[in-house]
Amino acid sequence: MNQSIENPTQDDLRRDTNQMIDAMLGMIAKCVDEDATFVPIDAEANDTFAVNGAEVNLSWTLAHVIVHATASAEEAAFVAAELARGVEYRGRSRYEVPWQTVTTIAQCRGRLEESRRMRLASLDAWPHPPHLENTYALERYPGAINAIARFTMGLQHDGSHLEQIKKIVQQTAAVRN
Repeated sequence: MNQSIENPTQDDLRRDTNQMIDAMLGMIAKCVDEDATFVPIDAEANDTFAVNGAEVNLSWTLAHVIVHATASAEEAAFVAAELARGVEYRGRSRYEVPWQTVTTIAQCRGRLEESRRMRLASLDAWPHPPHLENTYALERYPGAINAIARFTMGLQHDGSHLEQIKKIVQQTAAVRN
């Protein structure tokens, strides 16, 4: 992902989205179905946003990481599309596929491709020119967030899970071998 660009364009966001999805697909290229539901050892497991208290310290499976990352990036993309269209921020726009229903590597790949399609389509919904002056504030981020910043936050969130995916894939490969 090209993170050195200070003022990315929609084309940059398209390219970065494709690169991120391609990177994730590349990381799971040699995975098999059992890898999707393998529970890794993760001493850092701490999901403070878990709906169920029993899942706060649950180590995430590969499928769980993929559905979470894609849901977060899609949320960012769809909020960004609304901002770009001049719509005032009205709150979260999130749906996460229940991770427990994703049990094969084909489903993981399908989730990634579906997410790519939705994110790229959201960029096509932006008007020309987009309303980049339309912003809102998030308490955990400094400054005003416009459409580009919000879309980019989704890509950054994806990036924050790459090491986790890498570790899970390494553990699954070690168990298989």
